[in-house]
Amino acid sequence: MKDSENILLKNFDIAPFDAIQDTDYKPAIEQAILEARKEIDLIANSSEPPTFENTIAALDYAGYKLDRITSAFFNINSAETNETIQKTAQEVSPLLSEFSNDITLNETLFKRVKHVFDTKDSLELSREQQVLLEKKYKGFSRNGANLPEDKKARLREIDTQLSKLALTFGENILAETNKFELHITDEADLAGLPESTIESASQTAEEKEKEGWIFTLEYPSYIPFMKYAENRELRKKMAIAFGAKGFHNDELDNQDNVLTIVNLRHERANLLGYKTHAHFVLEERMAKAPENVERFLEDLLEKAKPAAELEFKQLENFAKERDGIEQLQKWDSAFYSEKLKQQLFELDDELLKPYFKLENVIDGVFNVAKKLYGLRFLEVFDIPKYHKDVKTYQVFDDKDNFEALFYADFHPRAGKRGGAWMTQFKGQFIKDGVNERPHVSNVCNFTKPTPSKPSLLTFNEVTTLFHEFGHGLHGMLANTTYPSLSGPSVFWDFVELPSQVLENWCYEPEALALFAKHYETGETIPMVLIDKIKKAANFQEGMQTLRQLSFGILDMSWHATDPSGIKNVKAHETAAFEGTKLYPDVAENCMSVAFSHIFQGGYSSGYYSYKWAEVLDADAFAYFKENGIFNKEVADKFKNHILSQGGTEDPMVLYKRFRGKEPNPEALLKRAGLIKS
Repeated sequence: MKDSENILLKNFDIAPFDAIQDTDYKPAIEQAILEARKEIDLIANSSEPPTFENTIAALDYAGYKLDRITSAFFNINSAETNETIQKTAQEVSPLLSEFSNDITLNETLFKRVKHVFDTKDSLELSREQQVLLEKKYKGFSRNGANLPEDKKARLREIDTQLSKLALTFGENILAETNKFELHITDEADLAGLPESTIESASQTAEEKEKEGWIFTLEYPSYIPFMKYAENRELRKKMAIAFGAKGFHNDELDNQDNVLTIVNLRHERANLLGYKTHAHFVLEERMAKAPENVERFLEDLLEKAKPAAELEFKQLENFAKERDGIEQLQKWDSAFYSEKLKQQLFELDDELLKPYFKLENVIDGVFNVAKKLYGLRFLEVFDIPKYHKDVKTYQVFDDKDNFEALFYADFHPRAGKRGGAWMTQFKGQFIKDGVNERPHVSNVCNFTKPTPSKPSLLTFNEVTTLFHEFGHGLHGMLANTTYPSLSGPSVFWDFVELPSQVLENWCYEPEALALFAKHYETGETIPMVLIDKIKKAANFQEGMQTLRQLSFGILDMSWHATDPSGIKNVKAHETAAFEGTKLYPDVAENCMSVAFSHIFQGGYSSGYYSYKWAEVLDADAFAYFKENGIFNKEVADKFKNHILSQGGTEDPMVLYKRFRGKEPNPEALLKRAGLIKS
């Protein structure tokens, strides 16, 4: 195909998914890299003296076509991949890594950037321009611009290896997830499972042309099985399969990948003058240093562990009294926790699900956004999609100005990785007087509709939808000049604030009344159920906090020390988990080899940020609660000082501008029930 015929190389506003062939991506990326190189060369070799506009701003706007193509491609690789796409990803990732290095290691370009940086005090720069200048300068200095040539060459090798390893890591986990199935042919083995779960499993079996019922490791299949299946041996089989992804000493094993990744990251940090990968990463985070993260995690652990141990003892006693279980195992956790919750609160997901039809929840989160920020969502049917399940919406403000395009992709499938995420097909920025509005996407894996029922969400899925939509709002309401400071382009331990704060509305009667309606009768969720949801909100909060802290501790154990002495992934992980351990270890399982957040995504040395942001979100929502959860003045402050500002200022400055003071950590501890109000 000639480049002129490649749809991705034509100027487009909306990603032309309906016209893209899988084979279009690689040549389009290769051509876009060539074009971006020319843009960079023009900036680096300009005969004009370096200024903020012709060097710093020009760099931020450069490579726009490449950004558009790669943002579409890498989401496809996560949401609708196949062998061709995966092969392309392995081929283009080194090219993109090389291109990135060619920019940061370009001495001529760095001299121009450094000149502007060194003369910044004489320039009349806005606050946003000052932040962009510092970010660009650090982008060079923190990524090898000052290194001698031999070390620059090694840095390039490391970055190329790391980009390929991250892809391989993720491909292995997806392949492992798709490979396993629990095929049940004896109806007795379905005891305890809800009708909707059984129907979904029957539908899966039918799709695979098999008799009976098939359960998979995809969350909408795996979680209800672990929560409700009475057959303990089958729960064990499922749990071990889930925990053994990437841990089979075969071609899909990730143990060597983990060890190679952490050692390369450590070597890279050392090359750049940092003690560890965590020291490198955290310099550009609110936490600033590994010691602060470790202190934060230890402080929370000290408060959460006694509560967790009491909750675990309660669960042990309950399982023993109910079924004579002498030793609780990990495959018992969800099952007995659900049964105990039902006993204590007369509440279970099956009771709630009829009130959470997916379409109603979507309308609900749109309504919450309307009441808070004046947004209106209009579903449109002529936007190109990469899969038929995707829904598309135009977003308008209260004056009917176009704000954003929103894509929603909510159901699992073979080509889609697990979990939930927000991405952008086009970021927001202002150039030549035009405010380019963003194209934002939420991708999740929720329960599919069955022949007899629509997609009915668990309460946990409802909070996940709100969480990802909170990230979406951060993108949709962005209003900054420069692309790299827009929307969710903020410090990593600040990025979870908009998402986590929105989850709070799921527990409020005033918000639930907007969307929690029975899918058959239309009846609004009764207050008695809302009260039970609120009472159950802190159920096993100590254990949940301990679990989250264990993940943050594991992350830091890989990245805040020299990993060269680690030879056994499982043994290292076991030692890291020692202080947070409640259940007996499962020899066949290893979390690190499937810990996609830190080995495939961007959370290395940053998993603590979920708890860090909880401190911010609990304090922020306390402000809403004091004034009314739909208080326009507070909502406007959150929009104007947090959501619209992106990374244009230090996060704590933005937060204090919204809140009037620094966050109070006690708000989180009170909400979690770990200290008394």
